[in-house]
Amino acid sequence: MKPGRGALSGSPEAEIFGALRRGVGVALVLLLWELLARATVGSYIIAAPSEITRHMLGHADLLGRALATTLGSAARGFLWGNLAGALLALAAVLMPRGERLLSTLALLVFCLPLVATGPILRVLYGPGSGPQVTLAAMAVYYTTFLPVLVGLRAAPQGWFDLVRSYGRGPVTVLREVRLPAALPYLVAGLQIAAPAAFLGAMVGEFTGAERGLGVLTVRALRALDLPATWSIAVIAAGVSMLAFAAVGALGRRLDLAPPEVLLAPPVARGRRPWANLAEAGLATAVTLLLWKGSMELFGLPRFFAKRPEDVWGYLVAAPGADAHRARLLGALGETLAMAVPGYLAGLLLGAGLAMALTLRPRLSGAVIPLSIALRSIPIVATAPLVVWALGREATGTIAVVALMIFFPTLIACQHGLARTPRAVLDLFAVYAASPLRRLLDAQLPAMLPALFASARMAIPAAILAVTTAEWLATGRGIGALMATVASTSDYGMLWSAIALIGLAAVLAHALVAALERRVLARTSPEQLAR
Repeated sequence: MKPGRGALSGSPEAEIFGALRRGVGVALVLLLWELLARATVGSYIIAAPSEITRHMLGHADLLGRALATTLGSAARGFLWGNLAGALLALAAVLMPRGERLLSTLALLVFCLPLVATGPILRVLYGPGSGPQVTLAAMAVYYTTFLPVLVGLRAAPQGWFDLVRSYGRGPVTVLREVRLPAALPYLVAGLQIAAPAAFLGAMVGEFTGAERGLGVLTVRALRALDLPATWSIAVIAAGVSMLAFAAVGALGRRLDLAPPEVLLAPPVARGRRPWANLAEAGLATAVTLLLWKGSMELFGLPRFFAKRPEDVWGYLVAAPGADAHRARLLGALGETLAMAVPGYLAGLLLGAGLAMALTLRPRLSGAVIPLSIALRSIPIVATAPLVVWALGREATGTIAVVALMIFFPTLIACQHGLARTPRAVLDLFAVYAASPLRRLLDAQLPAMLPALFASARMAIPAAILAVTTAEWLATGRGIGALMATVASTSDYGMLWSAIALIGLAAVLAHALVAALERRVLARTSPEQLAR
């Protein structure tokens, strides 16, 4: 037998050749980057790699100290946030009747805009790293909660029956079945959470911290220091990518199989409308009770810690409520006009790219690393750069939102496409169907659950992206409004904006879930078989 390409795969020569090829690719990218930066030197959009390198070397001590500070806050937030997410998922499984309530409350907290919660936490904590750690934890707990919740229920029913047939109780089921099944999902959630924790810590530093990469970012943006801004973006991207890769390597070291469902549990079908309304009412009541109860428990002053009745009076009953409501709704309208197109563009781009890579898998080697790099750069660094490049009008903000969303959608949709049953693919091969026909008729229906799961997870990401772009770059919309009223201590408007955004996020989540139920009911295997 003649040695072919397969004979070299895994050999030292093949590994050296692969490393050289990757090195040449990186060198070409850096060269093109340098040439593009020099060609657009007067536009203040792109900093050349040579400029970034000089800035890093000239400010190595400052950048190193700032990175250590941000990493410390991110690591603590990563620990506490993931611990909270895992425990919350465990509570939801052990108390199934309260699962929807816990999920709704978790989603509501996750959708709170970091732009608004940061200043409030700064007032509560005062000087120190408390806001950074808390925002890092808030940025990660939901991305762990959902996968772990799925993983705890992912074992085959036969495993549960086998344990019960031996007379074992719920503790044994949890220890021997649920926890091992949830471990791959935990690793997947930790991979998503690692870059998010770094982002949360940087946002916390924006709200009045004395040290950290977030503080340096603010200074660089105010001074229009392009090399400094790009240096921070490169450092943040490098750290996020290393964290992402490290968690993935840990999963491989533990020899964990990839999770079958990546992001979200299946949506229950066949529920009566009144049941959904009752649960929504209960979630609203519990949210208001926790809101007010926590304020009273800790004795927080009403000047900055507004209660639900304070927000109601500010927007409805108190003098000037009409003006307050008009200002808030006007800003929300501007934000939605940017967020919705960016949200849809990100979903379409991610799903379309996943399908394109299915038809042309050789492109994955170039597309996936670039996508990871773009997604790993914290939004607080990319938003000003994108808006500088595309302008302060709608295009720049929409692009920021789409960039925030498309990578998780791409990964989720690739995962869904890969779950197409082998028997179905073999059937299409027997009939010599074209790759496009196989994609549309077999793989696309298998991708839809992952796409909708990503669509639900993308709602908080879209809120974060659009409010950050408005806060740091455009000066319009509810993100800019929250930053302005926080600096002027108008806490009535700030808390009203938080409540309105949380309500809008929950409604958007419910709308996507309803659309998911309708579409998947038509594309399920049982329906397609008729």
